[in-house]
Formats: sequence, structure tokens, C-alpha cells
Amino acid sequence: MASLAGPDLQSRRLRWQVGFFVLFLLAPALNLFRFDLTETQLWVLGFKWSLGIDALMKGEISATQAGISLVCRGLLPIVVVVGVFFAVAWRYGRLYCGWLCPHFSAVELLNKALHRAIGKFSLWDKHVTRRRNDRGEFIQPRASWWPVFFMLSLVLGFTWAITLLSYLLPPMRIWSHLLQGTLTPGEARFLWIGTAVFTAEFVLARHLFCRFGCAVGLFQSLVWMANPKGMVVSFQRERARECRTCDAPVGSACDNACPMRLHPRDIKRMMFSCVQCGQCLTQCDRSQTSQARAPVLQWAVGVDAVRETLRQKKAEQLAQGARIDQAAPGVHATREVR
Repeated sequence: MASLAGPDLQSRRLRWQVGFFVLFLLAPALNLFRFDLTETQLWVLGFKWSLGIDALMKGEISATQAGISLVCRGLLPIVVVVGVFFAVAWRYGRLYCGWLCPHFSAVELLNKALHRAIGKFSLWDKHVTRRRNDRGEFIQPRASWWPVFFMLSLVLGFTWAITLLSYLLPPMRIWSHLLQGTLTPGEARFLWIGTAVFTAEFVLARHLFCRFGCAVGLFQSLVWMANPKGMVVSFQRERARECRTCDAPVGSACDNACPMRLHPRDIKRMMFSCVQCGQCLTQCDRSQTSQARAPVLQWAVGVDAVRETLRQKKAEQLAQGARIDQAAPGVHATREVR
């Protein structure tokens, strides 16, 4: 699986992210999925989706037919969608977050802009993170990127607000009112408040939201943690010495690459919010290849993931044993004094 860690991995992931982001923006306008509050009507794949309750109230169908319609058109689709979603999370973790989620795509874009401005991925980071560009040179922060960062945050905040509003009201009406300057008080309040909230979140707390505030991500992580065969980033610990020369003297490339501020060589429970973006694998591949070595990180799934978990537990037990041995002389000395 090491071959998957090359630059092509991130190119493919970017295509998936862009495609899903466009789908997220266009879905309401194309009636692919939205709930129209003005008609109290759900639209799915271009069709009005009805559970049959209105037809039952009008006497057009029997109670039995309404019950069958409720199960087939309401309960069953939800079970299938949720089941598929959790099945993917069970095996691959937060794959949706890292490869599709529009919010995480925005997080990565803003990370790059802020890093260009101050060398950090968050306003709350204590230390500068050194990262290389495509030419292998370390990126030097420039204050001229500050306006770019704030403008991107504002544009994305407005995009989120008007897109979410279009999932609830007819999109053409909203855009028509906006362009003509005839927004209703309710539409205007939603856009102003939504833009302010989302912009503040993008500027101040986008990482915190992904790690702790997103229910979709949290449930994926919980399902993934319960499966010992779920895909993990595997680290060849017998080659750990090679990490000393990785991106020296600024630290390991994989640590600097993770957009969730994780340490990819940690044990699985410390990788709870990993989004399987593979950036750590790509940077490990780049660093090791430049030193004529094979990567020490790769994805492991199934039996290989179980082996990785067992190796992690064994390494953790050995580390605990070493700490106990180091503390033992002090313990014995204390006992002798007593």
C-alpha cells in the first residue's frame, strides 16, 4: 500500500473534494435534495418525496397503503443510507471527513492561507509549523496573506449561509432577492447571522469544530474505534531511527502535515479524530524517497490493522515497563532509608 502514498493520492482526494463541494452547492438548485419550507415539501433527486400521509388524510389511500408507503419511502431509505455510512466508517474511519466533507475542504484551504501568513495552521497554535512547498523549500510566512485569509473566511462564511438557506427555501427566489436587493427581513437576518457565525468559526475554531463539535465526525470515530480491523496508519517501529533525519531540523514531516494536529505514529486511540486524508503518508513518502528509503508509514486494514494494534499495545507495555524500571531504584532507596 506504500505506493498509494505518493502525490497522486492527494490529487485524487482533491478531485473528490472539489466534486462533492460543487454537488453541495448545486444540490438545492437542482432539487437533488432539499426541504422547501414554503411548500412543506421534501425534494429528492428531482422528485417530490411524499410519505403518503397527505393522501391518507384526503382519503385517497387506505391506512395499510399509508403504512407501507411510510416504511418504504421513509424508514427504509434512512436505514439504508445510515447503514452504508456507518459500514464505511466501520472499515475506513472518518473517510467522509477527509475525502468529501465540504467543511473540511474549507478547513484545509484556510489552513494553507493562514500558514502562508504566520506559519501556523491555527491562531491558537503555540509554535510555528515548518512545511515545504512543492519545490521542497520551506514556506516563509508573509503578512500579505492576512487579507487573503480573512477574505476567504468571509466568502466561505457567506457561501455556507446562503447554501444552507437554499436547502430550506427556493434557491432561485433567494438569489433573485439577493441580486435585486429585495431580501425579506427573515432572509436578510439568516444571511447576516449565518455569515457572521460561520466566518467566526472559520477564523477561530474550525479545527475545534471538526474534532469535537461535528456529530457526523464523532459518530464515525466511535464506530471506527470499535472495530479492531478498521483502517489505521501503520508505522514500522523497527525503523523508527530513520525518523530522526526526517525533515531535520524542523521535526517529522508527518506531524507537520496532519491538518487535525495529530501525531500519525501514535497508537490508535490517540488518533481518534483522524480523517484518513493520507497527508502524513504523502509527506512520509516524499521525505523518505528524498533519502533513498521506503516510507515508514502506510495504511493497514483488516488483519494488518489488528497486527498494528497488537504491536502498538506491545510497544506501550514495553515503554511502561521501562518507566517502572527507571523509577524502581528511587523506590528501593526510599524503602532502605525508612
